Amino acid sequence: MFASPVRASSLLTWFACVWLACAATVAQAGPALEIADLGGDAAAARAADVIVDGRLDEAVWASATRVELAYENNPGDNTAAGVRTTALMFHTVDALYLAFRAEDPDPAAIRAFLRDRDALYEDDFVGIQIDTFDDQRRAYEMFVNPFGVQADGLFDETRNVGDASWDGLWNSAGRITDRGFETEMRIPFSTLRFPDGHVPRRWGMRLMRIRPRDYLYVYFDAPRPRGAACNLCTMGKLEAPRGIRGGRNLEIVPTLTVGYAQRREPGAWREIDGMQVEPGLDVAWTPSPNLTLGGTLNPDFSQVESDSARLDPTSNFALFFPEKRPFFLEGSDYFNMPLNAVYTRQIADPDVGLRATGRSGRHAYSTVVARDAVTTLLLPGVLGSELRVLDTPNDALIGRYRYDIAGRASFGAIGTYRQGEDYRNALVGADLRWLRGVHTVDAQWLRSESRYPAGLRAGDARMAGDAGVAEYRYSDSRWTARLNHTRIDRGFAADLGFIGQVGFRRTALGGSRSWYGAPDAAFNKIVLSSDWRMSHGEDGGLLERQAEAGISVSGPLQSTYALSALTRTRAWDGRLFDERWGVASAALTARSGLKLALTLRAGEQLDLVAARTGQVQEWQPALVLDAGRGVNLSLNHLHQRLRRDGGVAFDAQVLDLRLSWQLDTRQRLRLSMQGIDVRRDRARYVDPVQSRTREIGAQLIYSYRIDPRTGLYAGYAHGGFSDERTDGLTDRSRNLFLKISYAWLP
Repeated sequence: MFASPVRASSLLTWFACVWLACAATVAQAGPALEIADLGGDAAAARAADVIVDGRLDEAVWASATRVELAYENNPGDNTAAGVRTTALMFHTVDALYLAFRAEDPDPAAIRAFLRDRDALYEDDFVGIQIDTFDDQRRAYEMFVNPFGVQADGLFDETRNVGDASWDGLWNSAGRITDRGFETEMRIPFSTLRFPDGHVPRRWGMRLMRIRPRDYLYVYFDAPRPRGAACNLCTMGKLEAPRGIRGGRNLEIVPTLTVGYAQRREPGAWREIDGMQVEPGLDVAWTPSPNLTLGGTLNPDFSQVESDSARLDPTSNFALFFPEKRPFFLEGSDYFNMPLNAVYTRQIADPDVGLRATGRSGRHAYSTVVARDAVTTLLLPGVLGSELRVLDTPNDALIGRYRYDIAGRASFGAIGTYRQGEDYRNALVGADLRWLRGVHTVDAQWLRSESRYPAGLRAGDARMAGDAGVAEYRYSDSRWTARLNHTRIDRGFAADLGFIGQVGFRRTALGGSRSWYGAPDAAFNKIVLSSDWRMSHGEDGGLLERQAEAGISVSGPLQSTYALSALTRTRAWDGRLFDERWGVASAALTARSGLKLALTLRAGEQLDLVAARTGQVQEWQPALVLDAGRGVNLSLNHLHQRLRRDGGVAFDAQVLDLRLSWQLDTRQRLRLSMQGIDVRRDRARYVDPVQSRTREIGAQLIYSYRIDPRTGLYAGYAHGGFSDERTDGLTDRSRNLFLKISYAWLP
């Protein structure tokens, strides 16, 4: 069914060559830390007396393993830490206990606020990264600020970024003292996934402290080479705790969602399906520490808080929004690949879903099956894409497998299948990752076959195609380089993914050079960078040619200043257009709790609607303000104006305002307001356009959360809209909602 075309043979041959080379790569093992084991009856009884309150006054802490965070990783390069930080660690059969004593010469300068979960990254904080499989692919991250506010997630080595969407169940507390601050953490082993405990293993581990002052100071328990191509490869080693258990390993989360929505149609408000009462159920079972099974019935997939307002008049491609729904987040990092073949938001309104995620030795896998009430399609093209929703159900299947080799290489396979009425999309593929020292190679090949209802996609109702990418990266403390080649056929479609452009081949080349200053210098880092890329269509015609260069400087007040210039030739409406502009940006933390940013852009840009170029001016200020102990204001504004033919062709603005009041670590009140305003001069367009369109939305939410899966949410949302067919800005939608969920651990 998925016969590989001849043109893919060279890519597969290249896979095989690198596959053989990576077999010679062997992970290096260093000395490992062994933490205190309080699993005995008497010791366990003492551990049971520990109250997680931020006060290290229980006698059991005297028996804990002590680790000094002695290395400054930023702005210094593995120099001696300027302040003392001591971590205390021990474990019982069911949990890891971790505490920090973080000293500070000026405790009044400690930056800490009451915040929502996962929002502490502008504060002082301490925490741990744990790679429980020691395969340098991903690590759990758990952090806490001086008030005990939690943040957690997964660090994904394949993308070198942290993903805050994962939420674990653990306890924390903190307090500011006259010498700095102290924190306590209790991390149940049932929260983590790890290999069978009967096999002697090591875990990767990094302890860290973040201390934002004039510079962002970062302290580790072990050296980390500056510019390391692999972050998790530089972690220290921890002897895996023996004889530990994960509890009953069953989590049952019933939910109840109540909603009432109205929409204003000409003249009157009309109910949308009346009062909706939707019970739901999520079940997660971990029969072993390295396998998780999940199921959901009539799940509530409301996002509670809205996506950020976004507008991009310079692009004809659909906008990407991240996944926020809990059911899809378990093992979601397994789906990270060079080409975005899996995007679970395409499963829009499932009635039922099943999931299995696990690891065994060098094997990792994840499977999702769902029955979806609607069919959401991303229809890709050569120069643009659009989202379409069909009011027909479908069955969706996603399967992912990865085999890891010697901690530095992996081979993976992916398959997705979705079928509905007169519709089918099937995809299979393979991918490879290889890392050795400063060198990284990623490659992937995909094949799809599809059948669509007549008239839905341009071309035949039945279509097939291939997609492939190969990329090499070099990274050390001074130099980076990247070479990428991507080719996607016009008939290719990843309907359970997010690949918005097809029918092209692209080559890209980029790199950078970095210089570092002393900690007390006027700057601590300067980066020169440049990128070049060229794209052609399947007929050989030029689609895009782009070159960009820039410089950025980091200095006091955690500041970054950048200048860049871009020149581009792009195809549109059967012709080639030249664009060029410059960008200047600045961002700094003026004082504790006040972060400012500004981006300016000016030059020549294409007006897609008119297919003509003009002079663009763009302003993008942003502000984040923390006031008192728990009030946070976030303001982002984008204003873009394009002039041509002696006047203003369009003027677009986007405003995103979010105000929250964290009453305590559990209660929060949040108001968000988002607006988009686009004006066009119809005299400067050949085709009819709206002279002005406006959208505005507001949302007020109260939340009470005991843990990430137990809580109450109540809120109200209101939306307005206007164009030439309306008499000014009019109400368009309003709704009330209530959500209650409870995580039961029998």
